[in-house]
Amino acid sequence: MQLRNDHFDRDFTLTELLAGMSRERLARSLDTLLGPDFRLLTARSEVLLGTVEPLSVACRCELRLDIEPLGFLEAPVTMQPQAQACASLIELTMKSAARYLMASHLHENNVNENYKNLLLQHEALLKSELQYKQLSEELESRVQAQVKIIKQAERQLYQAEKMASVGQLAAGVAHEINNPIGFIRSNLGTAKAYVQNFSQLAPLIKSGAVDQLAAVWNEGDMDFVLEDFSSLLNESISGADRVARIVADLKGFSNIDHTEEEVISISDCITSVCNVAASRIPAGVHLVMQLEQTPPLRCRPGHLNQVFLNLLLNALQAVGEQGEIRIRTESITGVILVHVIDTGIGITEENMLRIFDPFFTTHDVGHGTGLGLTVCRDIVQAHGGSIVVESKKNEGSHFTVYLPLDRNT
Repeated sequence: MQLRNDHFDRDFTLTELLAGMSRERLARSLDTLLGPDFRLLTARSEVLLGTVEPLSVACRCELRLDIEPLGFLEAPVTMQPQAQACASLIELTMKSAARYLMASHLHENNVNENYKNLLLQHEALLKSELQYKQLSEELESRVQAQVKIIKQAERQLYQAEKMASVGQLAAGVAHEINNPIGFIRSNLGTAKAYVQNFSQLAPLIKSGAVDQLAAVWNEGDMDFVLEDFSSLLNESISGADRVARIVADLKGFSNIDHTEEEVISISDCITSVCNVAASRIPAGVHLVMQLEQTPPLRCRPGHLNQVFLNLLLNALQAVGEQGEIRIRTESITGVILVHVIDTGIGITEENMLRIFDPFFTTHDVGHGTGLGLTVCRDIVQAHGGSIVVESKKNEGSHFTVYLPLDRNT
């Protein structure tokens, strides 16, 4: 058989087409079907299988692929139908082998041609290697410059996000401070008037005018003034203490970029965060704190305060004007866990995959940078820990922060 195409011009022989078969198995099969007296011959009458001696009375079946016979199958005349069937099976095998060989040669020619093309391309690449090297160096320099700019912008955005959450508290903290400052100022004004009333008694006391002193005392209701004066002072002291507590709680956020580590109590950090954010909690939202006595943790308190504040603000946005937020701490072997659980709107499965991505936000433009949870994750990872979330749409969310007690283990 001769096969031709644009890539090769080749004759296949019966020997080549049957090369992929086991001669022994083919011989046994023909012996079973035709008996021992058979011969498989090439086009030149060379014996491939069967008896060597010519058969006295035989039928001959041609083995063809297209037009030209590639061989013959001889068998006794009495076995002519079987011989014809065996010849048909052998022809099917030959056709399958021919297709395989043709595909193999096509593949080989294609590989050789592709190899030649690759050699030409390689030669061209070698000729322009210097040019590409120079271009690569120039691109590398540009990339490094862009990376530097991006990192600088990223640091600025992270800093902006850190300050944004604190800035959200400014109005509430101002209100918390203004309340005690307002009644302290009012009490001091009243106290000043009381002092002026007492100053009117001084000349009478010095002159010993007891009757006149008693009249002025009763007229000015000085017994009430003394009692109210004490109440004003106690109320002012309580207000000053309240301002001091707010300032102390806020102090944890004033050194948010403080790089030195301290040994602190996680419960104290969370309490301070909740106190600072208290003014932002609507009346219909119930904040529950279940803070266990956990082991001391070496950390950057300002940074962790940022994490807890962001998680609390996220929970407040999720619950809206009505719901519950539960903050719980616990310690297991070598790890402190902080749970922030809300009964809010939850997170969809689609958004769950992206909530920690930078700049991803479900809020409208101008109502969030999309970096809050990213900053939380980065801060927790910088402390050797991790943060995970479980949530279902309309069923709330559960954030868990894992903080190892020893980051070296």
